[in-house]
Amino acid sequence: MAAQTTTSGLAPSEQQAKRRHPQPPRMRRSIKNEPLVFGIIGFVVVLIAWEAAIDLGMARASLLSSPTRIWSAAVTDFGNGALWPHIATSLLEWTVGFALAIVVGIPLGLILGTFRRIGMIVDPLLSALYATPTVALVPLIILLFGIGIGAKFAVVFLEALVTLTVSTITGVKSADPRHLETARSFGASRWLAFTSVTLPSSVPFIVTGLRIGAGRALVGVIVAEFIAANVGIGFYISLNGNLLNASRVMLGVLLVGAFGVFVGIVIGRIQRYFDRWRPAIR
Repeated sequence: MAAQTTTSGLAPSEQQAKRRHPQPPRMRRSIKNEPLVFGIIGFVVVLIAWEAAIDLGMARASLLSSPTRIWSAAVTDFGNGALWPHIATSLLEWTVGFALAIVVGIPLGLILGTFRRIGMIVDPLLSALYATPTVALVPLIILLFGIGIGAKFAVVFLEALVTLTVSTITGVKSADPRHLETARSFGASRWLAFTSVTLPSSVPFIVTGLRIGAGRALVGVIVAEFIAANVGIGFYISLNGNLLNASRVMLGVLLVGAFGVFVGIVIGRIQRYFDRWRPAIR
């Protein structure tokens, strides 16, 4: 007698075997560290196209240089030690200025987000500071701090401060009111409700602010060194621009970009970890 079949056309024994050993879903093969791999591929393609455009006469090497010329300049300036003081100075300015912005901006954002009336007083000042280009404030900063490294710290600090503060305020206001009410209904003090509900909700927004603020701080370094400096990557770019040395100008730009990418990757990994704390959008 023929084996019984079901509506799917398979015998019961075949159905049981299929349940025991389900076929894996068909999907595209994933690549380990896929963003990094494709990022490198894109970078290499740009370099090849850039070099080809120069070699074929589609662009002028005196204006855009070329990857091989930039590499030659890098080997020379790293080899003779000419670049290291510029890198060390810019890194110091970025580190100190950004650290000061973190120390001031995050607590300030927590206070302004928690105390509504204080936030109303300070908010117009933050908006005005954010709308004002930092380069417009550099002459005033130089008058206050001189042309030394203190002025560079101040410029970097101002570039990152508002971003960090506003992101933190947004994080404080994102705390779910239901959670706060639940904490208070169980007799939690204002401080306990802040540390157990508001602060954890703010962390993902603070990390996002760190990521954006780090880039703005780097812009502050270059702007400050363009205007008043005798050492630093910004000064290196400006000096070689005046000398019409396109290779070293592009080398300085690429160094700034590489540092920005590195910082973005580091903070991005931290951000992905804390994204699990981000409140769900209702």
